[in-house]
Amino acid sequence: MRIAILGASGRTGSTLVEQAVERGHEVVALARTPEKVAVPASRQVGIETRRADVSSPGTFPAPLLDDVDVAVSAIGIGKGEGPGALVAGARLLAESKVRTVWLGALGSGVSSRSGGLLYSLVMRMFVGAELAEKAEADEIALTAGATVFHAPDITEGPLSPTRHVVRLANLRRPLLPPRISRATVAALLLDEAETGGHANEIVVPLT
Repeated sequence: MRIAILGASGRTGSTLVEQAVERGHEVVALARTPEKVAVPASRQVGIETRRADVSSPGTFPAPLLDDVDVAVSAIGIGKGEGPGALVAGARLLAESKVRTVWLGALGSGVSSRSGGLLYSLVMRMFVGAELAEKAEADEIALTAGATVFHAPDITEGPLSPTRHVVRLANLRRPLLPPRISRATVAALLLDEAETGGHANEIVVPLT
């Protein structure tokens, strides 16, 4: 399978690139600064890097994704960046018509209370103004038929052998703020890219 990974120079994006190649997929790594995409020497084969800035549509023409089977988005809002990157990315993917797996955040939009009261308070405190943009981007992605992941707090750690996803409607509200390792989130995003089992749904990745 040929997989496009947006935000490939970020921490989650680079984990996606590494895991996708390990699974035997061809990867098109998309980043505003391709030079920052971490490509280990042992993984050169099977990885193509391309410049793509979602905030500048001229650098992200639709043909850029004509040769991939699926796109996985790990776009985030970096420190010092203005608003709009998530919505721009969602719109570009929707226009491209490529099947998409979109990484969102638990505690935004329709899942604003799904992580529990304490988690909701933490999200409002530390994410704040970005929540509205995350919700708007999710809605654009969903309308276009994407699978949207509402991931809880992402941490560093090992891949969970019991990883799974649940539909947002079936999530049991936890007492403590939920967390999940970056490696586990990446693996679940790739699982969905391979199977396409939850198109046009919001799912929550769990350990």
